[in-house]
Amino acid sequence: MSTTASRTAPVWPAAVADAVAVLAFALIGIASHDGSLVAAFGRVVWPFALAAALGWAVTRAWQDPARVWPTGVLIWFVTVFGALVLRGVSGQGLAWSFALVTAVFLAITMLGWRALVTALRRGAAAQDRSAG
Repeated sequence: MSTTASRTAPVWPAAVADAVAVLAFALIGIASHDGSLVAAFGRVVWPFALAAALGWAVTRAWQDPARVWPTGVLIWFVTVFGALVLRGVSGQGLAWSFALVTAVFLAITMLGWRALVTALRRGAAAQDRSAG
């Protein structure tokens, strides 16, 4: 599929997909460790939400939000690295195991939906070529 076609795709589903990835990560972490969703939600979510928003701004993701490379990879990297830094400077602590789980989960979710969209677009383009 052409780059032009992907740039005309709506931005909001991509933003929602990344937000869902961050929220799912936070909710799973809270359920696994903190237990109290209400008490922990804001404390856990803000570094990841802020870092993801920064990733979107740095990459100007709204121009082509579903691209795996470079958009998705850079958003993922900024989200992981930025959130870990924000957690560290805010006194929330860091552990290598947490950093690894963070990186893997967010890679699977933030890059996974983009890879799925890419595969679906390629399939649709191939079907259009064979029908035409």
